[in-house]
Amino acid sequence: MSITERIDSTTRIPASHRATICPPPKSVKIEITARCNLRCTFCSLKNREAQALEDMDFTLFQNITEQMRAAGVEEIGVFFIGESFMSPHLLTDCIRWCKKTLKFPYVFLTSNASLATPIHVEDCFRAGLDSLKWSCNAADEEQYKELMCVSPKYFRKARENIQEAWQIRQRGGYQCGLYASSIRYDGEQQAKMEQYLDAHVIPYVDEHYWLPLYGEMTRATQERIDELGFAPTAGNQGRLGNLRDPLPCWTVLTEGHVTSEGMLSACCFDADGKFDMGDLKRVPFMEAWNSLKFQELRGAHLAKDVSGTPCAQCVAYA
Repeated sequence: MSITERIDSTTRIPASHRATICPPPKSVKIEITARCNLRCTFCSLKNREAQALEDMDFTLFQNITEQMRAAGVEEIGVFFIGESFMSPHLLTDCIRWCKKTLKFPYVFLTSNASLATPIHVEDCFRAGLDSLKWSCNAADEEQYKELMCVSPKYFRKARENIQEAWQIRQRGGYQCGLYASSIRYDGEQQAKMEQYLDAHVIPYVDEHYWLPLYGEMTRATQERIDELGFAPTAGNQGRLGNLRDPLPCWTVLTEGHVTSEGMLSACCFDADGKFDMGDLKRVPFMEAWNSLKFQELRGAHLAKDVSGTPCAQCVAYA
């Protein structure tokens, strides 16, 4: 199954999950670290009042993933909002635990690539990682500095690491899929992006796909949008080429999201805790997944009226 087929399978809401009380999600993303070395203008991480200093406790990770596997979850993403290569040894331990001990069929990771050094990437391959997707959203060093708000040296490192990962997989015969996604720009910026990807990314991945700029990921002014060449879309509608209706939002029905502090969130853009549905340090996963708070939010989505809920602030429903 291609990565876009997997994405579409997650964003499609089956009849079984169009209910306030849902079966376990097929896929869960877990934030093993909330830290990130970038400060992207379009990322919800900037909404946090203070950036996290600590990573997820590995024992907590073991406990919640064991519950997820017993409940029937099939796919674990070892990331959420933070950059998992900020804690490479924990990342490897989490992959190995999920693949070797719990036997999850599919363990996946998204990274900005700038910290994904060859030694750490190969450690992930050896641990059993099934999918590694690069997030590539700048066409050159100047744009990288402007959008990611960090030194352009990370742009160069990301490009090198993407190419090295391909070589490592080829030499070692590893089975991990390598992919990339990019925000789709407009006009001249899009042309520059396509040229960069064709030369430096697409030859080193199995598949590349485009994403819209999700509305909840930015609070950019219209002037800023015009300057950078992108405009936000409504909510999280999935990937370009197969956008989903914003209501009901698939993220409250088909995929779990867990913060590094062990909170089950209802939103894939939740960086400030306003979508917390349950504390997995205190309640079992399935109890939190179908908590009264979650049921009420799902009911609002299914009725296509999210006024009075945390989702009312999403640009999708403004």
